[in-house]
Amino acid sequence: MSDASVVTTTVDSAGAAEALARGIVEARLGACVQIVPIRSVYRWDGEVRIDDEWQCVVKTSAIRVDELVAHIKANHNYEVPEVVVTPVVGGNDDYLTWVSEETS
Repeated sequence: MSDASVVTTTVDSAGAAEALARGIVEARLGACVQIVPIRSVYRWDGEVRIDDEWQCVVKTSAIRVDELVAHIKANHNYEVPEVVVTPVVGGNDDYLTWVSEETS
């Protein structure tokens, strides 16, 4: 088992995704943030909505997860932002070492 985690969130624009990603990497809360355009279908305030969103997939160290979650919540414009943490159980050791070094 590695000490890496993947943290996922979504935002409502490419600009918001880039700003959030830049802040995360500059603060060393994530080694890398991938931004992926997606289309989300969900229920909010009693109605089903379909919206374009940008998914931010952050690779980080497990020890930085709490700070990263707090950063996302503080810098997000959604009332209830999606923040999902997934532990990394394995992968390319060289890459996982880089993630750890970049978030130290």
